[in-house]
Amino acid sequence: MESFWYLIIAAAVLFLFAGIRIVRPTQRGLIERLGKYSNFAGPGFHWIIPIIDKIYVVNVTEQMIDAEPQEIITNDNLNASVDAQVYFRVKSDEESVKGSIYNVNNFKWQIVNLARTTLRNIIGTLTLKSANSERGKINAELYKTLHLETKGWGIEIVRTELKQIDPPKDVQETMNKVVKAENEKIAAIDSATAAETVADGVKRAKIKEAEGYKQSKILHAEGEAEAIKLVNEAADKYFVGNAQLMKKLETVEAALQNNSKIVVPTGSELVNIIGDLAGVLPLKKKD
Repeated sequence: MESFWYLIIAAAVLFLFAGIRIVRPTQRGLIERLGKYSNFAGPGFHWIIPIIDKIYVVNVTEQMIDAEPQEIITNDNLNASVDAQVYFRVKSDEESVKGSIYNVNNFKWQIVNLARTTLRNIIGTLTLKSANSERGKINAELYKTLHLETKGWGIEIVRTELKQIDPPKDVQETMNKVVKAENEKIAAIDSATAAETVADGVKRAKIKEAEGYKQSKILHAEGEAEAIKLVNEAADKYFVGNAQLMKKLETVEAALQNNSKIVVPTGSELVNIIGDLAGVLPLKKKD
């Protein structure tokens, strides 16, 4: 009899532990009882009746799925390998969590197929060149379509990113050659422009040097002219007025060379003249 009660107690304990469920902060849960929605399970401890109740847990953090590469024929009849990534999250409120489970069957798989179909519709209207140059536009249209189509699924599309648009190998090689030729053309133009700039700089330097030389010659000539002018003014001032005095000095010099004796009074003008021309003061008369 005691063994029976031990079995009953052990079964009860196992029953209690079997119904324990822990929901993490990054999750939300829906509890069904006998196949019918019962209540919403937020983060924390929950207990359900084993076999009778069942809990469905949904991750509400941001997630990423790859639309997987696919071959798409562009408007210019080229096969492009296209791939994209979709970032989304299930909203954490009760109605959104219910929508992600009850309104759509496997929402991740549905998002992948919807993204692939939308990409075919968008890129099929574009040429390969425009598709590569209008990635932002493609992302915007893909996001808009996914956002509208998944609105009833309790899902928020965070963003979409076009991962690749790869043309066929032979087309890629041709495009690389064209890009290389364009780059070489630009490099040649830049080199010619740089050489022209250097030549212009040298030309301007030569012009500046010639102008400086010309200006220095002009200033030098003006200086010489000014010096000659000053010399002429000095000659007119100091020599023309003293011509008679110089003549008298020459007469005295000639007389002395002939051993002539000349008696000149102390206060005479000639002595004063000789003193002036010799740079000495005239002799004063004695009292």
